[in-house]
Formats: sequence, structure tokens, C-alpha cells
Amino acid sequence: MAPKSASKARQSEKTANRPSQEPKGADAPASRKPTDYTSHGITDNDVFMLPSSDLQLLALLTIVAAMVRLFRIYQPNSVVFDEVHFGGFASKYIKGKFFMDVHPPLAKLLLTLAGWLAGFDGEFDFKEIGKDYVEPGVPYVAMRLLPALMGVLTVPTIFLTLKAAGCRTMTAAMGAGLIIFENGLVTQSRLILLDSPLIIFTALTSLAWTCFTNQHEQGPSKAFDFSWWFWLVATGLGLGATVSVKWVGLFTIAWVGSLTVVQLWVLLGDTKTVNTRLWFKHLLARVFCLIIIPVTFYMALFAIHFVCLVNPGDGDGFMSSEFQATLNSKAMQDVPVDVVLGSRVSLRHHNTQGGYLHSHNHMYPTGSKQQQITLYPHKDENNIWLLENQTQPEGLDGPILGSKAWDNLEPVMVTDGAILRLYHVTTDRRLHSHDVRPPVTEADWQNEVSAYGYDGFEGDANDFFRIEIIKSMSDGADAKTRVRTIQTKFKLVHVMTGCVLFSHKVKLPDWAYEQQEVTCAKQGTLPNSIWYVEQNEHPMLGADAEKVNYRNPGFLGKFWELQKVMWRTNAGLVESHAWDSRPPSWPTLRRGINFWGKDHRQIYLIGNPVIWWSSTAAIVIYVIFKGLSVLRWQRGYNDYDNVNFKRFDYEIGTSVLGWAFHYFPFYLMQRQLFLHHYFPALYFAIVTLCQIYDFGTNRIRGIGLRERPAIGRAGITALLAVSIVVFTLYAPLSYGNPWTQSACKRVKLFDTWDWDCNNFHTDLDQYALSSPNVGNTEQTGSPIAPAPADQQAEDQKPRNDANVTPQPSVDTSVVGREEKVEYRDQDGNLLEEDQVSSLAGQVSFKTRYETRTRVIDAAGNEIADGSAGAEGFAPPHPDVDREPETAADVPEDDGREYPATASPDDDVSKEKSVENIQSGKPSPASDASEATK
Repeated sequence: MAPKSASKARQSEKTANRPSQEPKGADAPASRKPTDYTSHGITDNDVFMLPSSDLQLLALLTIVAAMVRLFRIYQPNSVVFDEVHFGGFASKYIKGKFFMDVHPPLAKLLLTLAGWLAGFDGEFDFKEIGKDYVEPGVPYVAMRLLPALMGVLTVPTIFLTLKAAGCRTMTAAMGAGLIIFENGLVTQSRLILLDSPLIIFTALTSLAWTCFTNQHEQGPSKAFDFSWWFWLVATGLGLGATVSVKWVGLFTIAWVGSLTVVQLWVLLGDTKTVNTRLWFKHLLARVFCLIIIPVTFYMALFAIHFVCLVNPGDGDGFMSSEFQATLNSKAMQDVPVDVVLGSRVSLRHHNTQGGYLHSHNHMYPTGSKQQQITLYPHKDENNIWLLENQTQPEGLDGPILGSKAWDNLEPVMVTDGAILRLYHVTTDRRLHSHDVRPPVTEADWQNEVSAYGYDGFEGDANDFFRIEIIKSMSDGADAKTRVRTIQTKFKLVHVMTGCVLFSHKVKLPDWAYEQQEVTCAKQGTLPNSIWYVEQNEHPMLGADAEKVNYRNPGFLGKFWELQKVMWRTNAGLVESHAWDSRPPSWPTLRRGINFWGKDHRQIYLIGNPVIWWSSTAAIVIYVIFKGLSVLRWQRGYNDYDNVNFKRFDYEIGTSVLGWAFHYFPFYLMQRQLFLHHYFPALYFAIVTLCQIYDFGTNRIRGIGLRERPAIGRAGITALLAVSIVVFTLYAPLSYGNPWTQSACKRVKLFDTWDWDCNNFHTDLDQYALSSPNVGNTEQTGSPIAPAPADQQAEDQKPRNDANVTPQPSVDTSVVGREEKVEYRDQDGNLLEEDQVSSLAGQVSFKTRYETRTRVIDAAGNEIADGSAGAEGFAPPHPDVDREPETAADVPEDDGREYPATASPDDDVSKEKSVENIQSGKPSPASDASEATK
């Protein structure tokens, strides 16, 4: 600690450098077992008292880490994988446009800050992978520097963590070296992504907790002193930061929480020095630092998030109307609460994106070809409907005609069960339904809804809709009996057919401006059939009429609502993704993720197999050790009387517990998962590997390694040397560097490592001949499942559709292009047409939909074409940019006293089937996913 004297620091350094010094651990204090809660065999591993030699080594390792992480960080100069989403969020932060993401805001705010400080104005939209950064002047290097520097900081953090855990300096250097040369961590930390911030905050939390545990284990003499409090508070801040990047931080909280319970349990057993008052003091200190501080930190980040996002944006459709009303231009003036005949109202959908019932002077191209009815997300004059009775009011001279017949009459309340006609003010047509299939959802249980009629037309019976109030969803006693603005939730039942006015997350085509479909459903789920009045106006409802407005949810209401929406959206990420993988494959590195491909280069997220497999082996070693030790304990062996044995079990068990908490919960998740979800667990596995190595070479007697430190140093050197060599072999995939097909095939050990070596040039000199075109959007194709035979035959035709790589402009001397389909064997060798024909029906072909173009001039000479290669963007991240499924927090069973109709099937599944028919490709992501988050 800083208060300690310089002389003590010098003495500590001398002691550390003395060759005859007994190793740290159990041996020196083993002769006397503590009588209080001090741990047997503990030493003071204060990281503030490191000798200067350790600090010099730490600085050197950090410099090497910076060189590795920052090498060609400008490469590639186009959008890579999830930069689509997290860069896009920075644009929205700068513009203040509200968005919804499944991850908390800390890392996204930091990325935004880095971009803003570098001059980013938010105009670049990060719309697609491969979009150029250079021409629009995006400060993408500055934005990538933030996660890169966080990746650099992970190196000194693991060094200090291992020192705090009692490891020797060489072992700590080994851990730092393994982090430096781990390909997956390098790849992820060089891009505008969230995983590097997540890992550094997880590592810092681990460092702080390890230091606090060391202070705590030294017993009552260290309790509640400055160092004790410092590391406990730092742990709380680390927990808050980790969970504010991703909810994976909840696993870190669980890890620290479980160890905290163990500490409190040990304190409870120390009846000699810990009385009841002191035990509760320990408890309250931990509650404040490990619960209150993280929660406060987490909520403060969302307060900043709300301050930044004050304007409506793509994400406000996820939120309730009350939430949306807090955004600029979404708020409204107080409106009359009582809805009466003749009221001009806007009807808002309770579910999906909370859009407005809308019509415009455009007709359906099919079906009845009457005027379109849609759901529109913005306020507009075409959202205004006038509520008419089913008959015109009577005057002195007979019925009063016209839509304004009720303007000068005493207001008549619209009550439950009232039969109405809805008159569209701007087009003079009435809401109408009939037994005609909708233009998109052509299902028997859905009828078309249209606007029909003209000014002066009396209408017909298909214009009649009955109000059915959903009492359980309406706010207040009056709202349960009559329609009141905002407060009453109701269904509109078509009198003639019994179907219910309905909308769902199905978009209409371009002829309806991609607005949301509105139908009349006979078997629709309740939330999609619920409406309420938002705007209400009537000439007879004067200024003194009772008014209403959305209740301001306040910060806590908005915070809690957003957490629930994030949770539901995250749980809903169950669609398949081209690059997802499951937890059993992670520790053995079975598959990676294709991030980017262009100009015969590729970025593919894959780890360093030496580091992954050795760290996984360390976990297995401890599990075997623990199983045998429990068996021996049950048989009466006194292994735990040995201090080294006990310290090995506790210290390494703590790290393995951290690995388990960050790994096994993913088995319970049905959502999309990716290799990078294993990175926090990988960090703990590397710590475990280093601790086991340190015990084996420096602390355990009897195996000879402790007495021969040169062997331990040689082992570290060998492991790091092999790791560096392997890192270098796979570095082209981390940096997007030039690579050759032969070099690629030599290191591609498994078929599940599914990058395509044929996408690279055969010789490095070819990269020098064809410099990359900045604007070229050609991409490395994604592996695609084998196609059916008829599809393979179709693939032999020239492809001129959207799947073909856009070709760059060529000189006017180029007179034509010729294209053909090529077939290659598993080694990339080109097959002749007769060979392909002979293999038909005997083997399966894996279709990659890639076009290689040969451009020739008038003389027949081939022209080097930068577009030759493979195309197809790496699939987008699944964690962001989802279509909101619901904007209101109401379970589907609420208000079931008025079911639309008996339904044999769940309407949600019907919606999904309709969407699948409508589009043969998955929805765009993010998400990050929605984003690989």
C-alpha cells in the first residue's frame, strides 16, 4: 500500500530476489495453525509492493501487448461484422435517437465518447458489412482504439491478479503472455465490439476480489483497514462496470457472491474473535460494496443513457406509450378524457409497435381493391377517425345527415357494447371489413379491412363495429364501463362476421409503404386485438372538460420497463444463425465466426488452439484432483492437513468456480450463442492453468521441480514459444493479412473450422499486383449447406441477380464478360465438366454461390479484375435491430373474459408461418441483435 515506507519496499524487493528464500505458500507458517479466521498458509501478496524488477517486466509485457493489439488497427478500412450495430449505436447516441439493444449501455457510451472526441458527427450509418470508412471520413481507428487499449490493459491485469494470488513472477509473465498471443482475444479487441470492455472489467473485478480475499485471509489484523476497504469497494465498482457492459456480468456477480457467502460462513465459525456485532459489520460492509455500489453504478449508466437519447428513434416501438411520451415530439397535450359520439379520435394499437390505425388514398392492388388500412407508427392527420353511431341522430325535421351531425348535440358517451362506425376524416370513407382475404396474410381466419364509401354515402352493415371493453386492462372504474381516452382498452368486433380488428408484426409491401398490416381476425390473440384512444377532440368538449394524459413513468419506471424489454428480447433470440455454436464446442475450439472477407483476405474469429486446449486441460486436471480428494477424504485420509494441498484446492478452486459460473449457465439458454461468449470463461481457465503450473513448479515438494527452478522457467519459455508460433500461423485471420491457400490448408486442422482456404490467393505476390479497391464491396462467402440437385442445376446458369458480386467499373476497351460455374474437389482442384457429370448422384456438392469473373479486352487478353473473388457478407449479428414484438408489458392471458373466438392454434405461430411464407430469408439482425452478443 502507499502508506508503507520506502525502506520496507526495498526490503521486500531484496527478499524477493534472494535465491535461498523459501517459496510463498504454506511451508513457512505451516508449523502453527491460526486460532482465528486467518487462513492457514496465507501470505501478504500486496500488488502495491511489487519490486522494481516486476514493474519493469510488467511494463515490457504491456508494450508487447500494445504492439500486438494495435498492429495495423486501421485494417480493414470497412465495416466488420458487429461494427454494423455497435458503430450504428454510436451514431444514434450522437444524434440522440432512441434505440433498443439487449445489452446495457456502458461499452456503447464509451465507444461513442471515443468517436465523438475524434470528431465523429454520427452521419455514417454503419449500415452493412464492407461499407467503406475512408471516403466519408469516419474516425473508425479512434473508435477501434478504445477496445484495443482495453485489450492491452487485460495483460497487466492478469499479471497483477496472478501475483495477488501468490504466483511467482515468471508464472505471472506466462499468464500475461498467453493473453497477449491469444488469437481470439486479439481479433475481438481490434474492432468496435463489446467483448473487449467486458473482458477487461471482468479481469479488473477478478483482480480486486483476489486482492480483497488476500487481505481478508490475513485475519482480524487486516479487517476494515484502508487496503481492505479499497479492494472491497473496487470489487463493487468492477461488478457494476461488468454488468453494465453485458448481462454476462451477472455471472461475475454470482461468482463473487458465492465466495462472499463462504467468507461469511467462515467468520460465523470464529467464535473467538468475531462476535455478533462484528459479524454484522462484515455483512453490512459487503452488502454496501457488493450490492449497493454495483446497483447504483448500473442505474447511473441508464440515467446517462436516457439523457443522451431524448429523440424518437427506431427503438421506441419496443416501449410503452407512456415511455414514448417522454421523448421529444412524442409528448402530447392534455386531451378530454370522455369519448363521445362525434369525437375525432386516433386509435392506437396496444401491442406490436403501438402504431396508429391509419388510412390513405391508395387502394389494395388485390382483393377488394378498396382503400388501404394500415398501422402507422407516427402521428399523422390520416390517423384521425370520427366515431359515428350506427344510425344518424334525429333532429326536428328528421335525421341529421353528414359526419358532423353530432357536433352541436349534447355529448353521448361511448359505452361498453356500443355499435359504431369509424369515419376516416381525410378521405370520407368508413372502416369496413368483409369476407375477403387480406393481401398478404391470405389465411382463412383473417379478413381484409378496408376503407369504403364516399362523402354522403350512408354505408352498409359491414361498417359496423362493436366496442368490447377489456375490464382487466382498463384503468379506473369509469374506464371499465365507458370508453375513456388512454384509460380504456377495448376490442373492435365486426358485427357481421364476428372477427376482431387486429394487427401484427407483418409488413405490407412497397405499395403500402411497408406499413404494418391490419386485418380482421377470427382467431387472433388478445394483445394484438386491443386498441385504445390516444387523441380525442369534440366541439362540445370545452376547455373545462376533464382532461387526461399519459402518466410520466419517471426514471425508475423507464428503467424497469427497459430492463423487462431487454430481457424479453434477449430471450427471444432463438432463430438460427449461420455462425452460432453451442457451449460443448467452446472449450475444444470446434468452430469460429466469419467476421469479414474482401480482396481475397478474411477475418475469422478463432482462438489459439495451444492456449485453449492447455487451459481446458487445466480445468480437467483440477476436476480430477477434486474428485480424488473427496474420495480420499471420505475414506479417512488427512490430505487437508497438508497446507499446500489445502491452498491448492482453495486457490485453484476459486478460479475454476469463476470458469464454471461463466460457462455452464449458457447450457440453460435457448438463444443464439457464439464462440465469443466463452471469452470470460477462457480468462479464468488461463488463470487456472497458470496457478496449477505455479503450484507444480514452485510450491509442491517431492516432485523435484521446486528444487530445479530452471525446469519451470524452461517450461514457461517452451509454452510461450509454441503459443507465439501458433499465433503467427493464424495471424492472417486475426488481422485480415494476405495469406496463401497452401499456408491456410496446412493449419486448418478440422472441417468445422469453416473458413474457405480457396478464397485466398495462391501466391503472396498476387496481393502486390492487385491493390485493394476501397470502394469494392466484394465479400468472402459464407459456407452454405449442400443444395438439392435441381438447385445445383439452376446454379449452373449465369447469375445476374442480387447474389452476384457488384462489378467495378471497367475501361471502355473491355468488350465483354464471360461467366461460368466452377466445381472444385475438397482440395480446391478444378473439376472438368465431364468429371462433374460422372460424379452426379454419387457425391454431394456444397454450393457456395460465389462468382469468379474473368474480364478480357478486345484482343482476348485477361484484365486483372479486383472483383474476382467470393462474395456475400458475413451474416449480421443477431442481438440487435429486431422488430419489437410488444410495446406493452401485458401477458397474453390478461383480459380473457372477452376472447376473440375459440382458437385451435396459437396465433403467434400463425404469424411466424405467415412471415416465413412472406420472406424466404432471415430477418436482418441485432444486437448485436440482434448483435452476436
